[in-house]
This record gives sequence, structure tokens and C-alpha cells, in this order.
Amino acid sequence: MFDTKVAIIVRSDLATWQRLNVVAFLSTGLASAAPEMLGAPYVDATGHPYASMSVQPILVFEGDLAGLQGAHRTARERELTVVPFIQAMFATGHDEANREVFRAEDAANMNLVGIAVRGPKKAVDKAVKGLALHP
Repeated sequence: MFDTKVAIIVRSDLATWQRLNVVAFLSTGLASAAPEMLGAPYVDATGHPYASMSVQPILVFEGDLAGLQGAHRTARERELTVVPFIQAMFATGHDEANREVFRAEDAANMNLVGIAVRGPKKAVDKAVKGLALHP
């Protein structure tokens, strides 16, 4: 039905609130990187408008650090849209501080706690290969 696939991968050793926080932040990153994935606004029976949502499912996977790093590497190699979230971002309080800690992170060995990827189905499937859907 869709030419593209959307996946979010969160680290399996995070607290529940951290997992939900990461998924929420990564979803906004996807929407900003690919606004075409958003549908028309919703309107209820009284005509009240609501915000739009993704037109396609977003699959949520989990994995350990090595799994996220592997998915990140594959996604970059296949030139997918990638939205990363690193451990150090939990200790900041605002967007600019997030950018600072991200910029300081070792790009070859990121301490990823989550990534979102979007792109052609087969390429996304390669990036999430071996990872389990989040329970």
C-alpha cells in the first residue's frame, strides 16, 4: 500500500517514561523531515478541526545499543531519513543544549537510545533486520 516504511527503534534497557519520551521526540523529527507523511487534518462531527497525523503506520522496534548502532549505520549507508536521539539528551533541558551534546557525541560510536528511519520499504527492512517489534 505504501512505497515507504517508517520505523522507530528504542533501546530495550530504558525506563518506560524514557521510551515514550524518545518515541514522541523522534516522531516529531520524522514529521519535520518528511511533511508529506502527514495527512489532512481531522474534523469531528461538529466540524471542530484537529491536527493531522501520519498517513501510514509507524512501527516501533526495540534493541540493545549494538542493534541501534547497526540500524543507524545501515540507514545512513542506504541514505534513509534518520532521526537520532542519544543518551546525553536526557540530561539537557532544551533544544539548543540537545544540539550541543549531540554535536559533541562521537559520531562513529553514538550512545543511541533511539532512532527513527523512513524510506523505501526494502531499505528500512534492512535497517531493522534482526530487531524485534516493541512488545
